[in-house]
Amino acid sequence: MARADLLIDLVEAERSGDKQKFQTLVEAIIAEERANQHHLVADRLSELITTVGSSDLLPRDDAATRVNDLLLDTVPRRRLDTLHLRDTVQQASQELIEEHRRIELLRSHGLEPRNRLLLDGPPGNGKTTLAEAIATETMLPFYIVRYEGIVSSFLGETAARLDHVFEFVRTRRCVVFFDEFDTIAKERSDLHETGEVKRVVSTLLMQIDRLPPHVIVICSTNHSELLDRAAWRRFQVRLELDAPSRSEATSFLSSLQTRLGGDLGLAPRTLADKLPGASYAELEQIALDIRRRLVLSLPGGNAQDIARSRIEQWRTQAHPQARNDHY
Repeated sequence: MARADLLIDLVEAERSGDKQKFQTLVEAIIAEERANQHHLVADRLSELITTVGSSDLLPRDDAATRVNDLLLDTVPRRRLDTLHLRDTVQQASQELIEEHRRIELLRSHGLEPRNRLLLDGPPGNGKTTLAEAIATETMLPFYIVRYEGIVSSFLGETAARLDHVFEFVRTRRCVVFFDEFDTIAKERSDLHETGEVKRVVSTLLMQIDRLPPHVIVICSTNHSELLDRAAWRRFQVRLELDAPSRSEATSFLSSLQTRLGGDLGLAPRTLADKLPGASYAELEQIALDIRRRLVLSLPGGNAQDIARSRIEQWRTQAHPQARNDHY
């Protein structure tokens, strides 16, 4: 059953005529019922608040019947302790997770957990993985926003689809992830952007503001300079996930060597020295490629030669500016 304090607040909101608070509290109760596997109660409450009452309430939730077009429902499996994160990022992530694990204690003191997180940094350095790990550690469903289902060329359709997404997630305890957030939250003062884009950004920011604390929204960007300035202040936690330093790359390659159970051709520190600026994803792909080619070349394969060829390939394809560096 729903907590007593929620029910008391619900009655007080109804008596005072605070419709927004009333709806937010009902959404919180629905989310709790879903978390407790009371899906019939949750579905009935959801139906009531979307079909009964004044026009100030939400429209009927059509998104729930076609959520696959708008959200990718992913089973999270990555754990926080398996990620290579800087201490500040690790601590901030652990604090956010603890707040949601101990949400009842916070609420008993009139507090709510933080639930809006922005991840910034170049691609391949763990933004999506960290979002998945937070969902795993909080034991919540993990929804990834599907831009191919959201973005439409028809006037007003994109904003309407965003409304459906937020209407769906508000009544569920979950983590919702916007990858490449700058795709949809562009700076509105840009003279090259259309009025439709500005309306979409306004809708998006308004909906993020309205999210109840039991919904964790995580957004990532590779181009923070493109984000609308008003988007920044929506997020209570802002973390930077940069490419690994030399020592971080060495540590990561050492752990990969152990996990893969074999030689990488060169010592982890030597590999790190020869791959300056490589992302975590690139380091992992190179290590896997070395092991793959070595296994296929057995019994006579030379691991060092394979490693050097993979490094040269990386320099040529991904970082041509590094081609003049000496071995």
